[in-house]
Amino acid sequence: MRAITALFFLFCFLVPSALAQLRLGFYGRSCPRAESIVANVVANRFRRDRSITAAFLRMQFHDCFVRGCDASLLIDPRPGRPSEKSTGPNASVRGYEVIDEAKRQLEAACPRTVSCADIVTLATRDSVALAGGPRFSVPTGRRDGLRSSPNDVNLPGPTIPVGASIQLFAAQGMNVNDMVTLIGGGHSVGVTHCSLFQDRLADPAMDHTLNARLRNTCRAPNDPSVFLDQRTPFTVDNAIYGEIQRQRGILRIDQNLGLDRSTRGIVSSFASSNALFRQRFAQAMVKMGTIRVLTGRSGEIRRNCRVFNNGR
Repeated sequence: MRAITALFFLFCFLVPSALAQLRLGFYGRSCPRAESIVANVVANRFRRDRSITAAFLRMQFHDCFVRGCDASLLIDPRPGRPSEKSTGPNASVRGYEVIDEAKRQLEAACPRTVSCADIVTLATRDSVALAGGPRFSVPTGRRDGLRSSPNDVNLPGPTIPVGASIQLFAAQGMNVNDMVTLIGGGHSVGVTHCSLFQDRLADPAMDHTLNARLRNTCRAPNDPSVFLDQRTPFTVDNAIYGEIQRQRGILRIDQNLGLDRSTRGIVSSFASSNALFRQRFAQAMVKMGTIRVLTGRSGEIRRNCRVFNNGR
């Protein structure tokens, strides 16, 4: 815990511009129970559904990598006005109702004070800890965006080459280490559908036992799903990196991280040390949460996370 806290403060010094108006305990006076309200809502859902961690990790990634961490992903589409939520890569994002419940309780306790963007960040942080991942502090003070358009969505697919993924992360201010940490950590929990890894099933280098098991599962109708991490599918840990080293990465991008010269050393380091992975994952999550944030007078504090305050 001390190492992760120290790492967070080191990160603060390294990226002062991104964190200039975000701070730990931002709601200490304006809404003292803000973080505990979110934590309780998330814990209640986690007790019934441990897969919610994977849902939140995906939600935050898909939000932050499009126009920054501004909760633009949460806006519902309307007739004649599509939103990020309505476009292909986001069709399977879920967990919105948990954000809604946290927002409902926060509006009752502290009206128009806590942003939806901060709720997503806090909910993801709390769900990671519940799933056995690192506990870390996140600065708050984000405000909600005023635009949500499917035209802005450009997210990496499961077969993206490592070089292209590096470029996409670099455009968001994230380095190669961040990329390997967030992709592997995000895929340490959750599932993927058979239609998204047919290319891996055709790869003769894939572990034969796993390949046979996956082929058998994928023979079923309705595009079945499988765990991305076959060893510890509900725990945020380093197990997936060891699987990648054994040619057991299910998605092409996961396996390529273990093969590409620019990333295989990082994969090896994480496979050897869960402590190192936990530290780097905490750092990368904090960093991702600062991508192009709105603060101060920018944006708004939505009353309903699904709708802009002006109703449009």
